[in-house]
Amino acid sequence: MKTLWQKFTAALPMPFSAALLVAAAFWAFVTWDQSHWWSTKEDYGFGWLVPAFVGFVIHDRWLRITTAAAACANPEGARAGGVAAFLLHAAVYGTMLAGAGLFLIGAFYRAGAGSSLPGTLAITLGSAALVLPLLFLNAPEPGTGGAAQGRRVGLWEDDRVKLVSLFFFPTLVWLVSAPMVSVVEQNLSLFLLRKVTSVVFFCFDLLGMPIEQQGNILVLPPMADGKPNQVGVAEACSGIRSLTACLFAGSFLASVFLTQFWKKTALVVAAMLFAVFTNLVRGIFLTAWAYNFGHEAIEGFVHDAAGYAVLGLTVVGLLCMLPLFNLKITFSDDAEAAAPRTPPEAG
Repeated sequence: MKTLWQKFTAALPMPFSAALLVAAAFWAFVTWDQSHWWSTKEDYGFGWLVPAFVGFVIHDRWLRITTAAAACANPEGARAGGVAAFLLHAAVYGTMLAGAGLFLIGAFYRAGAGSSLPGTLAITLGSAALVLPLLFLNAPEPGTGGAAQGRRVGLWEDDRVKLVSLFFFPTLVWLVSAPMVSVVEQNLSLFLLRKVTSVVFFCFDLLGMPIEQQGNILVLPPMADGKPNQVGVAEACSGIRSLTACLFAGSFLASVFLTQFWKKTALVVAAMLFAVFTNLVRGIFLTAWAYNFGHEAIEGFVHDAAGYAVLGLTVVGLLCMLPLFNLKITFSDDAEAAAPRTPPEAG
């Protein structure tokens, strides 16, 4: 009876199997490093799902991975040639060297200062820049003289590139679950905060409803007992939390359900746009609720329920878009041309 390792190496050649195990070790280290932020920063709580989703994607693509590995080992397989081959190898070795430097900087930073945003970002970037070239360099080879017999193709048609592309999501998704550098995150959050406040003010002012904007505070008409009624658009309402979570959800759905690169990119962009739009709707709803029932009415359940509704609506919207991306339109003339013709009967 074959052991698990024997089954693993039988499906994939030994060098590539070892490289995949090294990649798994990098992902495990990144999981351990990022888990600190997943526990302490609510904006990145979705990170606990990342390891499970990475395992699911690899399991879901396993047949495609073994098929792509077999294509790499085929002596008649496709290999980049000429300038494309030179650029490909230059990019691979350059990325690997940069990744090694970033990973070492992040590891030393963490060993000396403990968990830190710059250290985590350096470790995550370095791991991604190391794993993909490592998988490429250990892709199955066709044997002596096989590369010379293979077809010379462009960069993106190289069988090794196709094999490594199946690991883009498992390798790069960690960049979404890694907290951004504080300066970038604060500036992005402040930008979104100002936009949410301005759009909410514009909507109410357009409807002729009395409202006043003072920075990130919206002053509403006084309550029935004469108390001031103000809504402060806090940093948590900027949408940065829903933006990162929806970016992760869009990346996962694109990786599992779509195949073409432009469709994957379009769905990820749509996820970010959905997150921004639904967060604006959330701000308008909460302000309208406070307008009618007072600012104290939006605290607690109403505020939290509106936040979860943003994530739910975004995921539903993305799921509704998947059939549109997979829709194939055929015209009647094309269908008739593609259909087999029945030879006329002799008579």
